[in-house]
Amino acid sequence: MSSIKQFQVTFDCAEPERVARFWCEVLGYVVPPPPEGFATWDDFGRSQPPEDQGSWFACVDPSGVGPRLFFQRVPEGKVVKNRLHLDVRVATGLVGEERLATLEAECARLVALGAVRERLLPAHDDNESCLVMQDIEGNEFCLD
Repeated sequence: MSSIKQFQVTFDCAEPERVARFWCEVLGYVVPPPPEGFATWDDFGRSQPPEDQGSWFACVDPSGVGPRLFFQRVPEGKVVKNRLHLDVRVATGLVGEERLATLEAECARLVALGAVRERLLPAHDDNESCLVMQDIEGNEFCLD
């Protein structure tokens, strides 16, 4: 049996392109080139049946290290807490006030992009502080 070498993270959402572009800004990801034969993503979208237009969007890590993020339109809205969330690692190795300052600075940048700050989880035992946030459609993630 072979081991899995690659995976993508899929988000259910109402506005795939909008959410994908938010996450591009958060993570430094990029929108991949449109499919072969299309000059732009808009050209590709216009080639699709009306019910499929805008139904998905993706972004990728330009270094090729991180997973592809895929955003698909679903009819229902978010109702409960995510069972899975992303930890955006911005303060790895930092502790105390230096860690909090780094988390707060990144939080301010993301709030300006439309994210919502939920709460600070203070350091305890072996865990350092992190910030719980929501993306532009209410999906929880942590600044860690």
